[in-house]
Amino acid sequence: MKKGITGQLSDIDLRLLRIFKTVVESGGFSAAEVSLNISRAAISAAMADLEVRLGLKLCHRGRSGFSMTDEGQQVYKYVLQLLASLENFKTQVNTLHANLSGELNIGITDNMVSMSEMRITNALAALKEAGPDVKINIRMIPPNEVEKGILDGTLHVGMIPKIRTLSGLSYEPLYDEKLLMYCGKGHPLFNSDHAELSLSDWDVVIPAYAQTPEVHALYADMKGAASATDREGIAFLLLTGQYLGYLPDHFAKRWVDDGSMQAVDPKRFGYTQQFVSITRKERRANLVLETFLQSLNG
Repeated sequence: MKKGITGQLSDIDLRLLRIFKTVVESGGFSAAEVSLNISRAAISAAMADLEVRLGLKLCHRGRSGFSMTDEGQQVYKYVLQLLASLENFKTQVNTLHANLSGELNIGITDNMVSMSEMRITNALAALKEAGPDVKINIRMIPPNEVEKGILDGTLHVGMIPKIRTLSGLSYEPLYDEKLLMYCGKGHPLFNSDHAELSLSDWDVVIPAYAQTPEVHALYADMKGAASATDREGIAFLLLTGQYLGYLPDHFAKRWVDDGSMQAVDPKRFGYTQQFVSITRKERRANLVLETFLQSLNG
């Protein structure tokens, strides 16, 4: 037999120790069959394997019945201590889940609150329920500022449109956002036939924020008559009735519903933008963050 245990305890070791505990408490191999739901032969093989792994004779079995050796009695006592420690560890970890505390710093780009899926809102609600004492701090800032905050550690998690991929960040899909070309009431294209429409004939609001190369290409032949640093700025200009511009359909819905804005030939002029949640790849363990991410990305 081996002399003592070398290396780390494995799941197999724990399984064998649990079988040994059941055998001892059942008073033998035969009596343990029902509790363990395995055959006597399997129990015997497991006990023999455990004795080899420990390098100790744990019990006597034969015609005279089952009995433990002195070493077996000591091992049984140690097994009880080990399994109790494992249960205590599990209880302590679960207590942490039940008593979350600390802060969660979140960076979000503008105008996501009107998305119908509400994954961010639902995740915030779940975090508040799991940790009533957690302080949530939200900063509404441009995507590049969100990226910077995640990388320098001032933010724990961010939600941004996926414009580029940085090596230090982890990305999880969040939303697919549909953007359409809109005009405001009073624009010549409002309630008009768009059959032969060419966007190059009309004043268009050009976004002054980062876009993917594919989106940049959409504006290549357009007449850029104004610019805006965010979507709210685009909406201000569209509502004048003097411009065309792309807006997310969920963001424009309020003005479409009240008749002050309208999509221009939505079958021809529209694109999809993916939104993602981002975290730092090399980040410290943070139970508050992990609890939030589990709800957000689950």
